Amino acid sequence: MQNIFAEVFALLLAAAVLVWLFKRVGLPAILAYLVTGVLAGGYGIGWMSISYEMHFIAELGIVFLLFSLGLEFSVPKLMAMRNLVFGLGSLQVLVTTIVGMFAVKALNYDWLSAFVIASLMALSSTAVVVKILKESGTLNLRRGQLAIGMLLFQDIAVVPLLIAFPLIAQSENQVLVGALAFALAKGAFVCLLLWAIGKWCLPKIFNEVASVRTDELFVLTTIVVALCAGALTYLFGLSMALGAFLAGMMLGESQYRHQLEAEIRPFRDILMGLFFVTIGMQLNVPYVANKIGYIVLALGALLLFKVLIIALLAQLMGERKKDAMATGILLWQMGEFGFVLVALASKHNLLDANSTSFLVALGVLSMAITPYLIDRTPVILRKLNINGGHHKNDYSQLFNSETLSDHVVILGYGRVGQTIARFLKPEAIPYLAIERNPNLVQEAQTAGEPVMFGYSGSSALLKSANVDKARLVIITCSDFNQSHEVIDAIRRVAPDVKILARSTDDSHLDALKELGVTEVVPEALEASLMLVSHVLHMSGVPMRRIFKRVSKERHNRYEYLHGFFAGDEQDPLEANVDRLEYLHALALPESAFAVDKTIEQLSLDKQKVVITALRRGGQELSAPVQSMVLHANDVLLLKGKPRRVERAEQYLLNG
Repeated sequence: MQNIFAEVFALLLAAAVLVWLFKRVGLPAILAYLVTGVLAGGYGIGWMSISYEMHFIAELGIVFLLFSLGLEFSVPKLMAMRNLVFGLGSLQVLVTTIVGMFAVKALNYDWLSAFVIASLMALSSTAVVVKILKESGTLNLRRGQLAIGMLLFQDIAVVPLLIAFPLIAQSENQVLVGALAFALAKGAFVCLLLWAIGKWCLPKIFNEVASVRTDELFVLTTIVVALCAGALTYLFGLSMALGAFLAGMMLGESQYRHQLEAEIRPFRDILMGLFFVTIGMQLNVPYVANKIGYIVLALGALLLFKVLIIALLAQLMGERKKDAMATGILLWQMGEFGFVLVALASKHNLLDANSTSFLVALGVLSMAITPYLIDRTPVILRKLNINGGHHKNDYSQLFNSETLSDHVVILGYGRVGQTIARFLKPEAIPYLAIERNPNLVQEAQTAGEPVMFGYSGSSALLKSANVDKARLVIITCSDFNQSHEVIDAIRRVAPDVKILARSTDDSHLDALKELGVTEVVPEALEASLMLVSHVLHMSGVPMRRIFKRVSKERHNRYEYLHGFFAGDEQDPLEANVDRLEYLHALALPESAFAVDKTIEQLSLDKQKVVITALRRGGQELSAPVQSMVLHANDVLLLKGKPRRVERAEQYLLNG
């Protein structure tokens, strides 16, 4: 027991130190885990050996990775990618395998061994590529979508290969064809079963779990769902990772998607690190040192071979040359399932010992070099003089439909959050709310409101809400301890964003300011000021005096509203502000009176109000012509005196 504890402690300590060191010098964490594995393995310092249990735990990292990847998709999105997955993906595997067979056969291998090696080279590393795409935020770029489409088909192609290798060794073609057909039937059945469970059972389960509002239960349920889906596909002889992906995809359309991804991330990242450690432990360092010249040549050939095939196939499918080449660089390496297939081929005498060691070394080193090449992709493309061009179908739009910036993030969509949103909407100020009450989220989303489910203190969820690009974050809860936790999370994600916080009273005002809150609104103070205003008014005190008293009381409370609460001699109720013109943005709902009418028909000039600009579909038109027809969701910029603009707004909305 003490030996196991010492081994695990040494492994974790080495991983922590190396990840820190590699990050400090700008290298990816994947390399640190691979080096940790080399040091811990039998060809390094050798304090650990790979056991079945360790392999299984490491495989869970891939399961959670594919589950989180599935959350990024849904059935409609996957159907939109069918040309990539089943078109480009199948072409890539087929062409790479066929061309690779002839290339390996030229090296004096028999056709059987050539097929095995070529099929290994056709696969790429889902673990490496997806992790890098997620960390760099490029998953929704066109090259990221191309890579994901091909990786999904490769993961599906692993299943028949796992079945085919043992049967090829028997050299009975009829048995092979029958077994593959049976495997495909099983795969179709388990996919339909998981789809039915995800469609009708999982949403109800998570609705019940979310209604309890216990973070531990939500995390536990997420882990159980991912593992159960993986176990189900494993029982049918398929990949555990494929089941986890399908389960994640079924939940990708639910309001829990962002929270699920946030909860699964810590387990995924730690177990993925362990997976790369086990990969590093398989590297035969003396063999690599002895054959380093041949391995370098093989790495160069593999890079050139796969990049050219993937780039050419992608361009034949109508992709830009820049995206096609970048996708090739993403997918040039051998994949993690290749190690499983190498072991299987070696077990059934399809490969000799030297070929097995060479392929393992080639796979490990190709995965280690990949992060560096991906990081250098822009430089490589520039040196090759490859520039982007126009593309007729940009699938990235399907997966990145709304990139929020300069918006308001409302943390909590209860009565206070809804009131804030109701005032922001007519001013055409974009906003996004985060709420953990599932019933409230479902009702809001049904009504078309931009509301995400999850806990506001989750850094991953705040990143999904683009808090770092927001103009303001509003904390609507009044509990100090909860606000403290949320503020810490906000500051980790966006150190410079402005924060407006609500509090029960002013007892924690200074503490909130020290935490980095820009402005604090104590509800007890506002309630008392409103109450005393009514008391004074109903007692006969003139409204001017009431405004002066209340403004003076507020003056030192709100830094950003000093100009409004000036308490000067001007009567706020006087109409002399009407001498000034101002601009006001108005978003037209579908029920607005002005929809489907021209600007000329509305005759706003009679009300002495002018439409100075119009924003439609993300484009702004300055000085729109009188014959332009207004559409629903148009944002009009009205110019005029305040009271006239107010009347014009009512006219445009209600007639």
